[in-house]
Amino acid sequence: MLAGILFVLKTGIPWEYLPQEMGCGSGMTCWRRLRDWQRAGVWGKLHRRLLDRLRGADQLDLSRAVVDNCQLERGQSAVLTALARANPANSIQVCT
Repeated sequence: MLAGILFVLKTGIPWEYLPQEMGCGSGMTCWRRLRDWQRAGVWGKLHRRLLDRLRGADQLDLSRAVVDNCQLERGQSAVLTALARANPANSIQVCT
């Protein structure tokens, strides 16, 4: 199921064109599972766990990270702006 979801998201093909040969079930089944997992917060939890593991292994490189301020809590944008002004050599760019 996960392979089918990732395949559709990566290639951009319509869900109904997911190849049956992949053995992931139908595209509609994969779509419903993606929807259910999104509603249950699975992707956010998976993302946090992956980041924690990368940090723990000292493999997380944020030197080329992008922050979309529409995802920030109130007041965090001001913190990033202050960091950018204080550390111009670190190439922190704030787009608001």
